[in-house]
Amino acid sequence: MRHRGLTLLELTVVLAICGVLTAVAIPRFAAFRNASSVRSAAAEVAALFTLARQTAVAHRATVAVVLDTTAGVVSVRSGSALIARRPLRSIYFVTTSANRDSAVYDARGMGFGVSNITITIRRGSSVDTLTMSRLGRLTW
Repeated sequence: MRHRGLTLLELTVVLAICGVLTAVAIPRFAAFRNASSVRSAAAEVAALFTLARQTAVAHRATVAVVLDTTAGVVSVRSGSALIARRPLRSIYFVTTSANRDSAVYDARGMGFGVSNITITIRRGSSVDTLTMSRLGRLTW
């Protein structure tokens, strides 16, 4: 008479193999998730800088990109009017740092101020840096 099924030894071996595969896959998944969050947050910041520059040229007014690095919020303002606001920390769970708290575009779309602004976005071991030059161009 044949019995169909698994022995305890076979079941233990299969569970051990699954455990090893899971232990290898989890750190790689976490690194992928961190890199994806940083890349998405950097794309959002770049989009906000583009929005600020286009709004400055279209309305012939100065437009500021304001960085609140403690709260992880980036906002675009024209005078006292809020144009856009993105809470990067609560959306992507990233930390931001910058060498200045704001960047301003003049009516020609040029950077207004004395130096470049550098924004660093970080989550885990993944880091990305965006730099706006005095000419108003953003590189990352």
